[in-house]
Amino acid sequence: MTQTATEVDWRRLAAKAGPYPPEAYHFVRDGLGRTMELVHGQPGAPEGDRHVSGQQLCMGLREYAIERYGMMACSVLHSWHVERTDDFGRIVFAMIDAGLLSKTSRDSLEDFRGVFDFHEAFSRDRLVTAIGRRTGA
Repeated sequence: MTQTATEVDWRRLAAKAGPYPPEAYHFVRDGLGRTMELVHGQPGAPEGDRHVSGQQLCMGLREYAIERYGMMACSVLHSWHVERTDDFGRIVFAMIDAGLLSKTSRDSLEDFRGVFDFHEAFSRDRLVTAIGRRTGA
C-alpha cells in the first residue's frame, strides 16, 4: 500500500535523502506526472507501461521547472538544495523507500547521475530560448 502525501513523515524522509523541503518532493511528484504526459501522452491514453527512466525524468523536471518558474527556475531549485540531477535521484529514491513511488528492477540511482549540468541547463540564454519557444516569441 502506498502512502499519501499527507501521511508522509517529512523529517524522516529528509533525514534519509538530504536537506530537501517538502516542496521539492511535491515538485518531483508533479513533474513526474508532467514527464509521463510528455513521454506517453495524455493521462487518458491507454495505460500500458507508463514508466519513465531517470534520464527522461531529469529532462522532464528541467522542462517542468522552466514551465512553472520561468527565469527563476534555477533559483527556486537552489532554494530547495536541488543543484544537480543527482538530487532529483535522491528525492525519487527517498519517495520510493517511503512507498510514494514505485520502481522497476532496471531503475537505479545511477540513472540520475550527471544527466545535465544545472548551470548550463538553466543558463540565461537557454531559459530565454526555452521560454520563447513556449510563448511563440
